Amino acid sequence: MEARAHTFGDLLQRRNSAPDVPEDVIDHFNDPNWDYSSETATLSSYDEEKRPQSSWSDRSFHSSDLDSSRFATPVGPSKLDLREAPAVNLNDDSPYAEVRAAVPNYDDPLIPVNTFRVWFLGITISVILSGLNHFFTSRWPSVVISALIAQLVALPAGKLLEYILPKTRFNTFGFVWSLNPGPFSVKEHTVITIMANAVYTDTYATTIFTAQRYFYGQNPGVGYQLLLTISSQMIGYSWAGLARNLLVWPSSMIWPSALVSCALLNTLNRNWGKVETKHMSREKFFLLVAIGSTLYYFIPGFLFTGLSVFSWVCWIAPQNQTVNTLFGYNTGLGLGFLTFDWSMISWLGSPLVSPWWTEVNVFLAFVVVYWIIAPIMYFNNALFTAYFPISSAGAFDNTGAPYNISAVITPEGLFDAEKYKAYSPLYMSVTLMLAYGTQFAVITAIIVHTFLWYRHDIMRQFRRSLRDEQDIHARLMAAYPEVPSWWYATLFVIAFVFGIIAIEIFPSTQFPVWAYIFALSIGFVLLIPIGLIRAITNQLPATNVLAEFIAGYVLPNRPIGAMVFKTYGFVPVYQTLFFLNDLKIGHYQKIPPRAMFMAQVVASTLACFVTVGVQEWQFANIEDFCSPTQKDGFVCNDINTFATAGIIWGGIGPNRLFSPGQMYNWVLYFFLIGAILPIPFYILARRYPLSFWRYVNIPVCFAGLAQLPPATGINYSSWAMVGAIFQWFMRRNHFRWWLRFNYILSAGLDIGVSVGAVIVFFALQYRNNGGTGPQLNWWGNNVWLNTFDAMGMPRIIATEPFGPTEWS
Repeated sequence: MEARAHTFGDLLQRRNSAPDVPEDVIDHFNDPNWDYSSETATLSSYDEEKRPQSSWSDRSFHSSDLDSSRFATPVGPSKLDLREAPAVNLNDDSPYAEVRAAVPNYDDPLIPVNTFRVWFLGITISVILSGLNHFFTSRWPSVVISALIAQLVALPAGKLLEYILPKTRFNTFGFVWSLNPGPFSVKEHTVITIMANAVYTDTYATTIFTAQRYFYGQNPGVGYQLLLTISSQMIGYSWAGLARNLLVWPSSMIWPSALVSCALLNTLNRNWGKVETKHMSREKFFLLVAIGSTLYYFIPGFLFTGLSVFSWVCWIAPQNQTVNTLFGYNTGLGLGFLTFDWSMISWLGSPLVSPWWTEVNVFLAFVVVYWIIAPIMYFNNALFTAYFPISSAGAFDNTGAPYNISAVITPEGLFDAEKYKAYSPLYMSVTLMLAYGTQFAVITAIIVHTFLWYRHDIMRQFRRSLRDEQDIHARLMAAYPEVPSWWYATLFVIAFVFGIIAIEIFPSTQFPVWAYIFALSIGFVLLIPIGLIRAITNQLPATNVLAEFIAGYVLPNRPIGAMVFKTYGFVPVYQTLFFLNDLKIGHYQKIPPRAMFMAQVVASTLACFVTVGVQEWQFANIEDFCSPTQKDGFVCNDINTFATAGIIWGGIGPNRLFSPGQMYNWVLYFFLIGAILPIPFYILARRYPLSFWRYVNIPVCFAGLAQLPPATGINYSSWAMVGAIFQWFMRRNHFRWWLRFNYILSAGLDIGVSVGAVIVFFALQYRNNGGTGPQLNWWGNNVWLNTFDAMGMPRIIATEPFGPTEWS
């Protein structure tokens, strides 16, 4: 019998030839049209005429962390299963299968919630989380400690306090309390998690202050920074008081991302303390991964940084411009998949978290837009793009040099049209042009996609929300006093006044009070429609580009004013939605509303002080902070993008760049592209409901490209590759391992990199400023720096000004 050579794929499959879950579950685990709530659902029973439905259970436990995003459109199925339970069950449980699967239908109002453990752990985690995340925001490659990590760490920390704190009871003015009132409960865990949710995303207003310092030569005072930051963060919280009766209390407002958090909270607490006999415990696995990740980071983070920027093709031909354009990881397209730095892989968010179908959508969109369209435009010198690096978050002048913002503004920070005429038009790199285009497309794609897939659900849920839907959870919450409306009103008045004081005491913002009110009005008008979409579909339409667009017309020649307008135009809306999502978590977990309110407000207020303080320290103590040549990677790529947007929209303005006849007018056609593209894929998905067309989600495709630039191809390709390993192969063939350890592995890697980066910077790199730390000046740390990619070498070097000879 002839021997047969086994391939690598054969060996992988031989380890477990039978999948850990049935084939029908595998085939449809991420199927937006598959109904998991039906016990008899099979291929043969699928009714094509029946409206496609699905359960929330095909979501990642961490989908509420996207982040974000970090992404403007959170991932999720293209359809929700919003069918109601039989009427006989309405008195005992939620009418929605998603809620019944994730949330218990009982409560014990005597469980302590407002405890010392909650405030000690909540405040500690909030300070550390907000401080570290802000510290690394300006670094490349960056790392974000997600709220999931806080959720995982809070439980053992709470159990530790339960063990070590004294159980002595104190009587203070008739109020009996204790440092240790009993077992650490899921309710305490929930409040701590909510405090972490409120602070893990960076305070947006701090980007304004960095831009003012570095690009406009201003020195904003700490008082102004705190007032503006607190104002922009807290106004959104105050709006939640008006929206809660429509978007939180009705059972029809299910908030899928809140269900994810509740499912994880209940699972962690239910399984705590169970003895593992057949496999390693989750706690031990998390600890080993976190320690290993911390120790390993010393290699790509300090000893051999070339492993992080592993553009080995560029090392072979460091002065070949074409090679560096295609394969460079800094200013090139990043063609390749190899990097040995988790912070590079997880730049877009952990690939072990996003569902596989989402990662495929984003990566295929990236390939089409940035690996196909972008090089075609670049190598044909479309719109003079060959005079710049192919990928850059900054703007350029007509000599190919970075655009000198100070050359077109007055000492007061206003745009000067005469200086602009004497200097140069503004030019953008290929990737920056396409980035604006794709984010324009997101706005219309979200609207069309939501209308096509969710119009009936939204109208039905909206009509139901107008009725008094007292499901079991609403009735159980009646045991707790609600937050008075005047609390929210007081918070709004304080935050609103803080905003007026901030813009009045620092007039260089050139942001009048009427514009402040107008920006808030835009967000307030959009709040309920966007909130309905978010609560029902988990989609979150992006409004930041819309705010920039409007700012360019209402505040012409005021770049700083446009940045402030953008902040107040969309941050309060997002803060409201985050607050409402957490309120829904508290609703499901039966947390007293007043404890929820205080926890969120206190955590967010502390985060404002922490982030402003961290930024002040960075400018005072980090050499060349925000400089493109900063040796430790604190180059402020995001701030560069933000400041460029300020001069594009608020300085030069959309009239000079995007109006008919102007150089970048074609970018506005992406609004039309975004509106059209969802239609054919919707038709195909309805016509062939079990085909791959059901996975195509155009808003996710475009929203996933929001990080480009400063992200490059390696951040997307490595993210998708690792996602394929864990979210497709491991999930399909080793489901039990995936279910037990996948998210723990992600959290361990994230926190390990974060801790390792802090240790490397403060123990090694920061000491170098004083000349006492080790200097590792060797090939492994210099090879990637000595390439055209790292230098940002253009394809064509300008010997004289190019482009139009006249502009206005």
